[in-house]
Amino acid sequence: MSETNPRYTPAQKFFLYFLLIFLSIIVLFPLYQAVITSLGTEADVSNYPPKLLTTAFRFENFADANNMAPILRYLFNSIVQSSTVMISHLVMASLAAYAFAFIDFKYKNFFFLIFLSTQMVPWEATIIPNYMTIVNDLKLKDNYLGLTLPYLATAFGTFLVRQFFMSIPKDLHDAAMIDGCGRLRFLITIAVPLARPALGTLAVYSFLTTYNQYLWPLLVTNNKDMRTVQIGLALLQDQERFLWNVVLAGVVMILVPTILLFIIGNRQLIRGLTAGAVKG
Repeated sequence: MSETNPRYTPAQKFFLYFLLIFLSIIVLFPLYQAVITSLGTEADVSNYPPKLLTTAFRFENFADANNMAPILRYLFNSIVQSSTVMISHLVMASLAAYAFAFIDFKYKNFFFLIFLSTQMVPWEATIIPNYMTIVNDLKLKDNYLGLTLPYLATAFGTFLVRQFFMSIPKDLHDAAMIDGCGRLRFLITIAVPLARPALGTLAVYSFLTTYNQYLWPLLVTNNKDMRTVQIGLALLQDQERFLWNVVLAGVVMILVPTILLFIIGNRQLIRGLTAGAVKG
């Protein structure tokens, strides 16, 4: 009887690992070059061909970047903004997804389609009404709530979590209801733990999307202490003297939270992205 999963020969394994290592080097090289440049001197940046190693290790570049633009303060603002949006997305998406997946009510599919149709509205079409509401009506300029309020709910996240909830057998939900388990208890103790891959994917996506925002924080913040990291990076590039080693030192500082988030959520992210894979 032939094997359904043929094994790789040693030559095929060698070629496969060689290809993966080669592609990994290509992907990671820009990050490596950014770190090396951030530790070098101004003279190292202008060298041609560029050096792959540095002997300077000028850690003062990070202090210079923070002096040119308060990157650490901007990091704090961005982390507060992104974490607030991420937590809100997880809570709102879980509650809405539970309703659309397990609760039967009239015109449920119609309302779900209306809910999803909000994804078709371009962000550019809502920016002026959002700005007028946040700044003129609610007076939330230079405020963390003003940075986060228009993004506290997501149709994409609801769709993602709802699709995962749909894979949970309805019999499990019905048995829990018969045994006296309330809806909120079922959501917290059964549905959410089973949906950790989808929630992990949503958490990483929400945090990075908010963390990389530039235009909205630029519109609703005038106070220098309320700016976010993307604006801070632009300020580094607007200085009279353009120092690539200092700019990339700021970039490396900005990258640290996103790299940590990816390391922490890597397992759940991979499980979420491969949830629909078929074995065999």
